[in-house]
Amino acid sequence: MPPLVWALEARMKRWIAGILALFNLANGLVMLSAGSLWWSLVPGAADTGPFNPHFVQDVGIAFIAAGLGLAARALWPAWWPAAVASAAFLAGHGLLHLVMIAGGHDRHAASDLVAVVLPAALALYSALPNQGERHA
Repeated sequence: MPPLVWALEARMKRWIAGILALFNLANGLVMLSAGSLWWSLVPGAADTGPFNPHFVQDVGIAFIAAGLGLAARALWPAWWPAAVASAAFLAGHGLLHLVMIAGGHDRHAASDLVAVVLPAALALYSALPNQGERHA
């Protein structure tokens, strides 16, 4: 690919990472500050058992960490490894939901695909450097 295409793709990846950073930071902050509200609003959360505030807060911290790594990618291209670590968490979470969907154990497949799996795939795409970024 020509260098101009690489530069445009790198810019697009940074924008995607920035949008996903905001989404994950907001999700994590709501999980920390209003866990029971989050539990009642997120499709499928209540299907996993009774509300556990400590668990929701723990996972909220993971989403905040993911958001920070993606924010680093958006702001400073050379920090793409931080976004790769963030994307690893999000991809594992997305893969878990895909396995649940494939096994027929998910009554909220459509919302999981849109709110969990798609953002995880976009996080992986946006985190990995393209040509010219590896040593930026």
